[in-house]
Amino acid sequence: MQRPQLCVTVTAGSTAELRRRRDATVDADLIELRLDGVRDLDVKGAIQGRQTPVIVTCRGVRDGGRFDGSENERRRLIDEALTCGAEFVDLEWTGSPDPRIAAEASRVVLSSHLSTFDASELEPCYRAMRATGAAVVKIAAPVDHLMDLVPMAVLGRRAAVNDERAVLLGMGPAGAPSRLLASRFGACWSYAGSVAPGQFSAARMVREFRYRDIGVDSELYGVVGNPVGHSVSPAMHNAGFAAAGRDAVYLPLTAADADDFFGFAEAFGLTGASVTAPFKGAAFERVATTDDVGRRIGAVNTVRRCGEDWQGMNSDVPGFLEPLTDRLACKGLRATVLGAGGAARAAALALVEGGASVDVCARVKARAEETAGVCGAQVGTFPPVPGSWDLLVNATPVGTSPKSDVSPMPSSALDGGFVYDLVYNPNPTRLMREAAAQGCATLGGLEMLVAQAERQFEWWTGARPADSVFATAA
Repeated sequence: MQRPQLCVTVTAGSTAELRRRRDATVDADLIELRLDGVRDLDVKGAIQGRQTPVIVTCRGVRDGGRFDGSENERRRLIDEALTCGAEFVDLEWTGSPDPRIAAEASRVVLSSHLSTFDASELEPCYRAMRATGAAVVKIAAPVDHLMDLVPMAVLGRRAAVNDERAVLLGMGPAGAPSRLLASRFGACWSYAGSVAPGQFSAARMVREFRYRDIGVDSELYGVVGNPVGHSVSPAMHNAGFAAAGRDAVYLPLTAADADDFFGFAEAFGLTGASVTAPFKGAAFERVATTDDVGRRIGAVNTVRRCGEDWQGMNSDVPGFLEPLTDRLACKGLRATVLGAGGAARAAALALVEGGASVDVCARVKARAEETAGVCGAQVGTFPPVPGSWDLLVNATPVGTSPKSDVSPMPSSALDGGFVYDLVYNPNPTRLMREAAAQGCATLGGLEMLVAQAERQFEWWTGARPADSVFATAA
């Protein structure tokens, strides 16, 4: 099987702009020219002068596109693209053969965009589409679980073994592996752009995820959580693998729950993963062994495969302390930790062991009591009482992009000396901006992220990442 190509989708409001964007596209083996949405459409003008092969698509509103004309008009535009020499045209599967497929089979991408995912529909749909003789069969379906991708990968790999050209895509955040691991899905190409749910830019696919270098034997790692779209961990770890010359890739893995992730990890042979909210506690319950920190706080932020089992460890505690101790002595501090999840447990334990008096504050008092009991801290009120803290740590996700215009604390309550927000995207957060305006010193979560990620990388690979690679990538 040849390495999968990369098709970049281009849209525009005018023919002139469509041509400009077409000619400005880099990193593409193919360009999908979306004719729907072009006001002054000139099909011949859109195709002429191209330097890269094109797939001409005109998707109707009912199929998720922007063409609102008649079906006859849409068919005429596609026929014109064939006459003008387009390398491929994309036809929607309607459940019955289109006569244009028989006439131009070698130039037809036959697409089905399913409204819901049903694993039992994949094989019959694919076989009916394949029987038309189309050059490429493409099926896209919305997925909410990583495990939904398993039957897609099985079907795609079987097609590749039979020398059938296919593209099977999971739409939405959980579908990211199907876009980035085209070779694992038996795909002849994948799509890049900003049109479909879950698409990545071509630049990011090629440079961050090294799309052209990753094959069926590459090691797989990732960050599992929900959500993970804001995470910069893929940028760091992929930069680390590239600098080390390691045949590995690190993916964003949006899981429905811990079972969804571990099932996917087994099916695709993951080597290791970073674990973020809300799965740190659940991951601890699933690993066979863990380090002392993970065991004490009942949460792990890192897992790796060991034979038939999984091992876990927690790099959050040293990662939390490393940037803080350069700025502040913990001994004797009155510290307040907001939150009661895995990150809050790591922060509270680190501060208690550093000699601080720690209050854990959470909206659900029972969870605060549990976290405080594990870490040797006290339970504080939520929100914290004014004048009760020297150091405030936000260990909740409140303020994370894209919902970045919120803060876990009212600005009037920011009356301590130092605010450490473990949220790293955006940087600075609203909490940090308001704390600085109240005269507090501030620290964002990016330095912690880098510090704990470097330890993860070393635990997985046995070698520290090259100096400053992670910080620069982040």
